[in-house]
Amino acid sequence: MGARKRLRAEALKAEKKAIAIAQLRKSPISPRKMRLAADLIRGVEVNKALNILQYSSKDAAKSLEKLLRSAIANWEQKNEGADISEETLMVTKIEVGGGAMLKRIQPAPQGRAHRIRKRSNHVTIVVGGAK
Repeated sequence: MGARKRLRAEALKAEKKAIAIAQLRKSPISPRKMRLAADLIRGVEVNKALNILQYSSKDAAKSLEKLLRSAIANWEQKNEGADISEETLMVTKIEVGGGAMLKRIQPAPQGRAHRIRKRSNHVTIVVGGAK
């Protein structure tokens, strides 16, 4: 391995250590409703984000709070020597994408049928230090 390649690899390793990722798959809440709760905490400091989610009346906030706690635990696992109270962790990135859709049929007038789409979502949270 050349010197430049080794230096680049070490820099990438240091960048990856500074962030932690947590994912939630197949959550039975529609992506639109989940994005409303996710927008509340995007770019916010972690402790403040936990308080926002804890006192939010939205149903999606409960699963997001649990996911955020998981991301914090992942960060602590990566950085064993670091103290989380001294670090300023932020929710640097949060993505909500559509998941699988359950398709159901509901009877409609005059022998017709309407399609019901029960949507789910996937959420990814990235937690990192403030820059």
